[in-house]
Amino acid sequence: MVSAPARRDVVRFMVSRGLSERRALRVIRMSASALRYQSAPDRNGALRERIIALAHRHRRYGAGMIYLKLRQAGERVNHKRVERLYAAARLQIKRRKRKKVPASERKPLGRPCAANQVWSMDFVFDRTAEGCVIKNLTVVDDATHEAVAIVPERAIGGLSLTRILDQLALQRGLPSAIRTDNGKEFCGRAMLLWAHLHDVALFLIEPGKPNQNAYIESFNGRFRDECLNEHWFTSLHHAKVVIEAWRREYNEERPKKSLGGLTPSAYAEQLMLKHDKVTSDSKLGCY
Repeated sequence: MVSAPARRDVVRFMVSRGLSERRALRVIRMSASALRYQSAPDRNGALRERIIALAHRHRRYGAGMIYLKLRQAGERVNHKRVERLYAAARLQIKRRKRKKVPASERKPLGRPCAANQVWSMDFVFDRTAEGCVIKNLTVVDDATHEAVAIVPERAIGGLSLTRILDQLALQRGLPSAIRTDNGKEFCGRAMLLWAHLHDVALFLIEPGKPNQNAYIESFNGRFRDECLNEHWFTSLHHAKVVIEAWRREYNEERPKKSLGGLTPSAYAEQLMLKHDKVTSDSKLGCY
């Protein structure tokens, strides 16, 4: 379909060649009022420039936020006009892709009836004296509240995490399930493959709901308050020595009210006496 400006140009060309205006309009099938139409001057030029400037300055602001910024600056503008000019300038924000979390069945948080049934894992961050990051992997047994392991490293990826779990398997054995948040290390291909090969179920909590992993969150708070905040680590080796000493003290000497005043190690021995032999079927029924 030929646009109106193009048809006006054709009419003017025909008139310049000697054809009357009325005849040219009849040939082009255009009215005289359409030929003489003049578009209104653009009154939105200054507003459009301000919108574009705000969009470049605040790259994650949408039309609504830019409208509020304009009103904040004293501009009396209509939000519909701002949205129209924002869309016409193609300033729409590209939506960031949400992290794909493997689908898993949500499990209620309950205390298992025997050790090594469910572990909880998380990361706690700290820094050494020179400012270098320490990434602490914390592993807790949900039944006994024992600190199975605290591993301080500069960085821990998916493959490093599986190697740590393999070492724990040699020392203590593997649990039936592991409860974690949706961190990339826990949801990565390496961890999923490891869990499949070792027949370990992965319980992933819902994003933004750390209370679904309350045992490890409670432990992390005590770990930070009683260990990380009390020591100034001069190096990674120094951190490993101090943290391992605190872990042993936590398991063997620190009583817990939730365990009836027993230490986690003593409570684990008590559970072992009650459950001398637990079958895999009974394990699944405990949590």
